[in-house]
Amino acid sequence: MLMNLSKVLGENHNQVKEEVTVESQFFAFDGDQYPLIANTPLALEIEYAGESKIKVKAKGDFEIIAACDRCLEDTPINVTVEADKLIDVAAPEEDEIIKKDGYCLDVERLVKNELFIGWPTKIVCKEDCQGLCGTCGQNLNVGECDCEDTGLDPRMSVIRDLFKEV
Repeated sequence: MLMNLSKVLGENHNQVKEEVTVESQFFAFDGDQYPLIANTPLALEIEYAGESKIKVKAKGDFEIIAACDRCLEDTPINVTVEADKLIDVAAPEEDEIIKKDGYCLDVERLVKNELFIGWPTKIVCKEDCQGLCGTCGQNLNVGECDCEDTGLDPRMSVIRDLFKEV
């Protein structure tokens, strides 16, 4: 979604306050696609900051589906986007947020950039997630597997064998 900045960059430098809905059904990042299942309207404030610069404030909450880092099950995560940026509209390399000769703000690109700044470092479906069996891949939250317990480091097998003889 492109937001026209002519009111802000025009002669009167009017401030713009709007709530916009992000239209994307998913966000793509690093080759993966993350479905967007819920979002609040994004509150935007844009004002002229002098010398072809604008100040952009944005705030919104998003619920996204991502894989649990332990068991790989789809897990809803909440990410809050809070941006407070000073953007030079004359500089085209500004993360490609400004389009069409500096008169449009790419809201989707702004949200995407801010989403992944606020992305959690560890995603787990629940605090006590057991993950996957390292041998057979069984989801240990669903049930046990018949694999041998390989809890010990294989380099310690000699010491384990000594205790079996005693």
